Amino acid sequence: MANERSTRRHKSLRADFKLRCESQGANCHLCGQPIDYTLPSSHLDAFQLDHLHPVKTHPQLVDDPANFRASHASCNASRGADAVTSVLGTLSEQW
Repeated sequence: MANERSTRRHKSLRADFKLRCESQGANCHLCGQPIDYTLPSSHLDAFQLDHLHPVKTHPQLVDDPANFRASHASCNASRGADAVTSVLGTLSEQW
């Protein structure tokens, strides 16, 4: 079976999502910092499509734009297939 993220449909959805994020100036949903949309995809701070619900655990959502989020390549790699816990980081103390 071919990699689900290499299909023509997924590539088109990804390109459309990147254009929409770039036009809106979307920040990384993981760290909250701006994304430089002009960087090549090999750069750690480049845009990368992330899935809010990981494809590993929710393969049915791979092509669902409602599951797409803008991220830095490095933030996405750091997160891996873990669930998103907080975009604010670690609390300094429990409140």
